[in-house]
Amino acid sequence: MKYYAFICTRSEALSDTTKELVSYLSSIDAQVNVLVGEKSIFSAYDKAVQKIAADPSDIIILCHDDIKITTHPTLFKYILENKLKQNDTGFVGVAGTTFLGTTGVWWDKDLWQQQKHTGFVLHGNDLKSADGTFFGNYGRAVVLDGLFLAATSKTLKTIGLTKPKRFIGDWDFYDILYTFKAHNKGLKNYTVPIVLLHESRGELAGRDSWHQNRTAFLAMAGGKLPATI
Repeated sequence: MKYYAFICTRSEALSDTTKELVSYLSSIDAQVNVLVGEKSIFSAYDKAVQKIAADPSDIIILCHDDIKITTHPTLFKYILENKLKQNDTGFVGVAGTTFLGTTGVWWDKDLWQQQKHTGFVLHGNDLKSADGTFFGNYGRAVVLDGLFLAATSKTLKTIGLTKPKRFIGDWDFYDILYTFKAHNKGLKNYTVPIVLLHESRGELAGRDSWHQNRTAFLAMAGGKLPATI
């Protein structure tokens, strides 16, 4: 079993956080690829995965460039391998929801209050001043947030990473699309106790492309929403 990691970044000058992330992932013997200056996260991931000669059971990590993984590397590998060795596992991540409503917004606050969400993420620039967001107990999820995703090569080839033609934006809703496709193919997505620090809170809901891709996703999802585990 091999590890591959793809980090998509729009900046040619890598930040200290990205460099540290590369170092961490290299420490687990992952083949790390920083995808610099890409025009679309969909095409970046799609082309990168197509280029590697991965075996079906190889683990592929897709993640943001502004995260710091705090879990010990040995435990990190154990968690991923223990969950992804199961044939019916789709994606694993650190945050998501057990119920995706007709809005298509996984972090819906009303559903959060109903304890529909799952996972935990630290936010901030350093561990000393970080604050944590507890979404809910770890476990099954319909969809996962894209700040950190891991799946086998088999899963990624099964769902396909190409951007749908009706998606206008190049950077939005890829995570919901990918993990929802896995869910609809009968695969089980999970949040797992990998702890990471995210420098951004990911508040992009005001961006036009986010709304455009959400509308496109809802049209594609059709009568499959609401969805629950």
